[in-house]
Amino acid sequence: MSERALGGVLVSNIEITATTVQRGDIHQLGGQACRVRDLFQLPQGAKQILFESGELLTIHTRTRLVAARPLRRR
Repeated sequence: MSERALGGVLVSNIEITATTVQRGDIHQLGGQACRVRDLFQLPQGAKQILFESGELLTIHTRTRLVAARPLRRR
């Protein structure tokens, strides 16, 4: 895992799946950084991701993506 600053916030690059995706994760879609606003559980373990921009992405149980996850302050 590497840490870097994204807009002044420390983030960690991680691999995510339908099981591990969280609100606040930042994904690069079409060269644009998109933050996860909400998640919806679908049948057979799939999830539909709603981004702050209003776009939707459906990922299935075998989907693997790389995301930047903001680190929490201690």
